[in-house]
Amino acid sequence: MLTAIQGIYRNGKIQLTEEPPDVRDDTPVIVTFLTSGKIDLAARGIGEEQAADLRARLATFAEDWNSPEMNIYDNYDAAKANL
Repeated sequence: MLTAIQGIYRNGKIQLTEEPPDVRDDTPVIVTFLTSGKIDLAARGIGEEQAADLRARLATFAEDWNSPEMNIYDNYDAAKANL
């Protein structure tokens, strides 16, 4: 059985966001560290006000952009090269 629970690494310990159901003490685990996913806007020359404006203008595209049908464009260049 595989159970995934989100957590945070802090001071050498993993703090889980919830108690895992039906998991006994001393159960072996594998921990995978994820990157934060945050983008350094300042490093890209974008201020917070500019980013907020851009986010607001692009919000109209969010539903279409995040639809499953758009996944085909995730590797567009590779797919085009295979034609």
